[in-house]
Amino acid sequence: MTAYLRALRLERWPRSAAIILGSATFFFLHQDFLSSFRPLETAFLLALSFLLTWAISTANYVVNEIVDAPYDIHHPTKRHRPLVQGKIKKVPFILLGIGLTAAGLGLAVVFFSRSFVLSLLALLGAGFIYNVKPVRTKDIPFLDAISESANNPIRFLIGWYAFAPRHFFPPLSLLLAWWSFGNFLMTAKRLSEFRLLRDKAADYRLSHKRYSRNLLLFGMIASATVFLTTFLVFVLSLRLYRNLIIFPLLLLYLFLFFRKTLEEREVMEEPESLLRNPLIALLTLVLAGLFALSVFL
Repeated sequence: MTAYLRALRLERWPRSAAIILGSATFFFLHQDFLSSFRPLETAFLLALSFLLTWAISTANYVVNEIVDAPYDIHHPTKRHRPLVQGKIKKVPFILLGIGLTAAGLGLAVVFFSRSFVLSLLALLGAGFIYNVKPVRTKDIPFLDAISESANNPIRFLIGWYAFAPRHFFPPLSLLLAWWSFGNFLMTAKRLSEFRLLRDKAADYRLSHKRYSRNLLLFGMIASATVFLTTFLVFVLSLRLYRNLIIFPLLLLYLFLFFRKTLEEREVMEEPESLLRNPLIALLTLVLAGLFALSVFL
């Protein structure tokens, strides 16, 4: 049973916690709705939306574990995954993923709006588009990072529609900013693989056959530029001028990720591993704290 739990990658729950940003932004931009939600009800809906997002994300990991097993064997750490090692069986693992999906979507239909349910379905669909043939964008240069980072704005929408009426839509500039930041991280992940796996990189990820170091560096720079530009558009269009104070911190944040990606001597399995760097972790907490202050003040 331990092997099945490992294969579900439950330790990646922080990714689902990203929905909090969507919920917080909704209340920040539409503060008149705050009076209509009682604290206990709000806490319940937020906790439930997190659990449902986690369930669907975990179901996507089931898909990824199965279809990527032939490729993971070429990765220095992913080759130790339970399915690759033969420690779990496919059929019960697939049934586990189906059960998580059914439970997650069923509870979403009962407690949330249609927009919330559609957002959860989008998260599930994004996993299939990224992982499963005949589409499998994971094998297509640049589209692989773009489609994987689409989970960022989708999770934002899940958090948003946990409370927002279905006819309310978040600012497009903010969704693009969150998407491009995710793309920056996913491109950094691929650059790390390209640098350190060398000749074996294409065996693990087919898109590496068409990648080069310069192309991936260009992808990181382009993503960072789009992120900063769309964030600036969001701030200026809504006249949230006090939020400009975090702009220099965002520049520093991106620079630290750049440097860490180019200096790292081990393949970066997931971008969250960069948070082990004390300076990056501290800056993350500072940025989160400043955003929280801007919401509550």
